[in-house]
Amino acid sequence: MNTQSFRRLDATDLAELIQKKEVTAVELLDLSFQVAKELNPPLNAIIHMRKKAVYEEAQKLDRLNLPLAGVPILLKNISQAIKDEPMTAGAKLLKGNIAKQTSNFVSKLQKAGCLIIGHTNTPEFGLKNITEPELHGVTRNPSNTEYSAGGSSGGAAAAVASGIVPVAGASDGGGSIRIPASFTNIFGLKPTRGRTPVGPGIGRQWQGASIDFVVSRTVRDSAAILDELQVIQPEAAFQVPLFAGSYTEQLKRPWVKPLRIGFTTESPVGTPVSAEACKAVKKTMTWLEQQGHHVEERNNDVDGIGLMKNYYLMNCGEISAMIQSMEKMLGRKVTPGDVEIETWLLHEAGKSVSATEFTGSLASWDRAAAQMASYHEKYDFFVTPATAFSAPRIGELSHSTAEQERLQEQMAKLAGDVTKQQQLIYEMFLPSLTYTPFTQLANLTGQPAMSVPVHMTEEGLPIGVQFMATKGREDALLKIAWQLEQSAIWEGNR
Repeated sequence: MNTQSFRRLDATDLAELIQKKEVTAVELLDLSFQVAKELNPPLNAIIHMRKKAVYEEAQKLDRLNLPLAGVPILLKNISQAIKDEPMTAGAKLLKGNIAKQTSNFVSKLQKAGCLIIGHTNTPEFGLKNITEPELHGVTRNPSNTEYSAGGSSGGAAAAVASGIVPVAGASDGGGSIRIPASFTNIFGLKPTRGRTPVGPGIGRQWQGASIDFVVSRTVRDSAAILDELQVIQPEAAFQVPLFAGSYTEQLKRPWVKPLRIGFTTESPVGTPVSAEACKAVKKTMTWLEQQGHHVEERNNDVDGIGLMKNYYLMNCGEISAMIQSMEKMLGRKVTPGDVEIETWLLHEAGKSVSATEFTGSLASWDRAAAQMASYHEKYDFFVTPATAFSAPRIGELSHSTAEQERLQEQMAKLAGDVTKQQQLIYEMFLPSLTYTPFTQLANLTGQPAMSVPVHMTEEGLPIGVQFMATKGREDALLKIAWQLEQSAIWEGNR
């Protein structure tokens, strides 16, 4: 096998070749590292490789019948820790930090036979929809390196889209799987809250908004990995009943009856939506109708702006608590020069948020979840653009030095004024939110959602379409995604 062949095959193909003994795990590692040597320098998808350790693991791989035996995979450099390996979360404050334990998520992948070749780039603390951290530099889009690969799983998406690995660990706290999937022409599923493993010692990530999973080039790879990762953990704060059966086996089963699908192309926060994003949704709706499903333009009744403001308020509380914890660890105060502007403003605003306000913000998530549960009594799927636009140019959504100074000065003047501080946070993120206003809803309601690669713009840039389902129905999402993958409108993995 050569590198060209390796880049075309998915994880399922590679695992089958291993099981048939037509290729060895070491040979697959050789190919993956060769592709990385060629493609990673211009993309900057991978920020740390673990060559010696992974080759030793490959030599010890004695059970070739494991579902993903010998498949090279990358992890995201936040929450997906391997003991004694670097774990920086894209943050200057954590430069040189070494993980003290392996996460449950990683352990499950290793038990399935995956060979972890390194970690991918992420924005500082996973806070942005682009991957341009000061610590590790910019990750570029394989479709066009003048554009962003998205975030926060931008490094993972770039590595998968370019063919360095067939799948990569990712996480999603506000769209961080689906956004880069949309921007880079790959498949991105965010499972139901509580479906995939967390910890050890982490009961909730961003109060349940954030989950860990993967990005992939094929639907069957995500299905196979979800078969391996779904779990009920006694210590977990959020749990969902295990799916009875196999996600992989569900893919090719026919629908018992036609689906009912609601859709909208309106931004939930009133921002513009590109003609290309609308075209992507309408093309997908036409295809669904041709398959005999019932399609209706019907939005939900969720207050999008109010929900986003409560999302940012949660971010403020979480980041401020994290910074205070780091200050204890460091034995000193964290300064503006220690972190990026988004982290600093969230931290400063978080110090003014009361427990009452924080609790109230979470209550709005529950109201939105109730509204979406009611929506799904009628509709199997809620479909929107995955992103309102194709990928932004590199640097377009990063704040200039002058802008950073202005934001910092404004926040200092607003000390103690929660309302005005929260408005400043909203305005700081608004340019980014304009690109990606559709994904956060599923994080706050806990629903599964996915981005499917079904459209290329006239400029040759990808843009995905998002499907949301009611809690626990990843099987339905994966099945419709697999059917789309067989259709003429699927753009991914071509």
